[in-house]
Amino acid sequence: MSFQAYIDNIKAKTGKSPSDFKKMAENKAFLIDGKLNPKIKATEITDWLKDEFELGHGHAMAIYATFKGKAE
Repeated sequence: MSFQAYIDNIKAKTGKSPSDFKKMAENKAFLIDGKLNPKIKATEITDWLKDEFELGHGHAMAIYATFKGKAE
């Protein structure tokens, strides 16, 4: 599955875009000024995405990749 397919599936399932997830992550202090908080481990973020949005591991990692600036 391509990265864009992951993003499209996430949006279809949750109604949220990567930008929406970034805003929520900033509210939780996972991101500070658009950058990953160095005190937060990737697992904390992916666990939040899995628990709150019922995303699978690959989909949670795709959102995490957008937080790292890997893709939009």
